[in-house]
Amino acid sequence: MTMRFTNVALIGKYQSPDVAESVLLIARYLRERGLEVWIEQGTASSIGQAEGFPVAAYEEIAAKCDLAVVVGGDGTMLTTARRLAERSVPLVGVNLGRLGFLTDIARKDALLRLGEILDGSFREESRFMLDAEVLRGGQRVFHTLALNDVVVNKGDLGRMIEFDLSIDGEFVYTQRSDGMIISTPTGSTAYALSANGPILHPSVGGIALVPLCPHALTARPVTLPDSCCIEIELLPPHDARVHFDGQARFDARAGDRVRLTRSPLAVRLLHPKSYSYFAMLREKLHWSAAPRHN
Repeated sequence: MTMRFTNVALIGKYQSPDVAESVLLIARYLRERGLEVWIEQGTASSIGQAEGFPVAAYEEIAAKCDLAVVVGGDGTMLTTARRLAERSVPLVGVNLGRLGFLTDIARKDALLRLGEILDGSFREESRFMLDAEVLRGGQRVFHTLALNDVVVNKGDLGRMIEFDLSIDGEFVYTQRSDGMIISTPTGSTAYALSANGPILHPSVGGIALVPLCPHALTARPVTLPDSCCIEIELLPPHDARVHFDGQARFDARAGDRVRLTRSPLAVRLLHPKSYSYFAMLREKLHWSAAPRHN
């Protein structure tokens, strides 16, 4: 299916000294190609100038734009994905960050690769999200989406927390630990990876449960089908902090239940035709690198 782009939004990393030059360079290039270009409101404020380009809030971008170019790092992409997921706006990432698992186009190649994508030469990929809610006394007190992960942890406490884990209504275990990471395949190369979780290929329909410093040595990461309903209930007297993609946060109380399911919404990522998931892993994780010698 051929995809036609007419209205393109530019979303940049906030408070970044590098972002203004890149955003305006890309904006001018897109305008030269005859496209209507919008700059996201916070990005326009951050760069201090918009050169006459229309400025739009996320809600307007979701309604009007058929492509969003994210200039920054994975954090910027996560924010954008969560804000635009409901309208399935395709996303392209230009990397100004450190790792760039989601923003895969190098800044030096940005115009070339964007030109290819606009000409119809790209790979489209769908990434599923988690629907996350916190229940208190059976009533929902918090709800959001997560593309990477949901993390239940001890917050500022110096001691472990204790919680019950249930899958599809079946009790699995009670765990004492610093917490739990519930990760999508997208998030498997983020925080979950540093906690010895598995790397899940983006096409795998799985959700990884990765314990954080469990008290029992037998508590291991587990990968579940993405059709599961996962529930974590905090046991008294333990409160906890729940993080969603490292961006939203909720302070949960003892007795609260965190419920996670696969969201019906998905994030659409457009990659250059040359994109390879395994080449990206080789580069970012330094696979096959020669040993370092003193």
